[in-house]
Amino acid sequence: MSLYAKRGVSAQKEEVHQATEKLDQGLFPNAFCKIYPDYLGGDAGWVNLMHADGAGTKSILAYLYWKETGDLSVWRGIARDAIAMNLDDLLCVGIYDNLLFSSTIDRNKKNIPGEVLSAIINGTQEFFDELQTYGVGIRYLGGETADVGDVVRTIAVNGTMAARWPKDRLVTNDKIKPGDVIVGFASSGQAVYESTYNSGIGSNGLTSARHDILNKSYGVRFSESFDTTLDDAVVYIGPHRMTDEVKVPDGRMTDIGHLLLSPTRTYAPLLKQLLTEQFDAIHGLVHCSGGGQTKCMKYLPGTFRVVKDHLFEAPVIFELIRQASGSDLREMYQVFNMGHRLEVFTAPEAAEGLIKAGQELGIGAQVVGRVEAASAKKLQLTVGDATIEY
Repeated sequence: MSLYAKRGVSAQKEEVHQATEKLDQGLFPNAFCKIYPDYLGGDAGWVNLMHADGAGTKSILAYLYWKETGDLSVWRGIARDAIAMNLDDLLCVGIYDNLLFSSTIDRNKKNIPGEVLSAIINGTQEFFDELQTYGVGIRYLGGETADVGDVVRTIAVNGTMAARWPKDRLVTNDKIKPGDVIVGFASSGQAVYESTYNSGIGSNGLTSARHDILNKSYGVRFSESFDTTLDDAVVYIGPHRMTDEVKVPDGRMTDIGHLLLSPTRTYAPLLKQLLTEQFDAIHGLVHCSGGGQTKCMKYLPGTFRVVKDHLFEAPVIFELIRQASGSDLREMYQVFNMGHRLEVFTAPEAAEGLIKAGQELGIGAQVVGRVEAASAKKLQLTVGDATIEY
């Protein structure tokens, strides 16, 4: 059993998928989000969508860093995580404007004071204001903030995003076909709309990252930060403190905490541009969130073989996690994005235009793989000299 599973977490969410398998799959089952008829407006040419997600256990990392350093700014990053995990999923079906957002924050008031709530709520509006400058319109409709100390030990930051959208401007992934290439867009670096280096960690796999990188002192000092029924052998087993310094690729020094807490990169400015200027070139979109580099297999419209043999070099944060945990490459690429979190499936001749658009925004981009005809769905990754099959 993997360390991830021993901590009570599933990278593939098998039990969740089993529990929901009988639910309506929507109008386009291969699309990245469920798409329903226009119940709100009754127009056959429009659709409705609603999506819920959040920052996950990344909020516990923010809690630890804040308790250790007093730095409240990390909570603004958590607000961005909760938004990006919703927004970028909806972007992957083509939606970038006229979105509605409602937040859901559950806290343990004993551990989370009002100043933290203020940082999260104000950080939410600040992020929406920034996105508006890139033509991405989101309206903040408030939400629910509940004091539920019997339910949560620290804080859970989630949200729901809804939209009404024209059916003929959707990306449903049904156009993906053999011969397509996959353009990957880097999760790390510093995009022109980011204020500092982004480690690329996103908001997936943070239970694993937290326990694998941080040392035992965190469990001793902050028992509220983990499930105390877990085997001690999987609790905070790493060598680091949040304040340990690390050099990032641009030569600057940062600390482990900031690498783990890098706000999830949104691809909204890029996808707004691609969806308005190169819509016909987009055959499919995948957000490599939960499931990492295996995520694409869930959204293929046929029994294709996906080969990714030109992946990005893994950013430093993932190497730190792998070294600390001893996890093999198979698990790492199944849990984490490992270097790119957005995939665009397109014709080979269209790839250059997509890559150029990313580079102009400071986002690394390259063809990472291709789609081949096959008798069954298969995925093959090439990482250095290793070949991994799923």
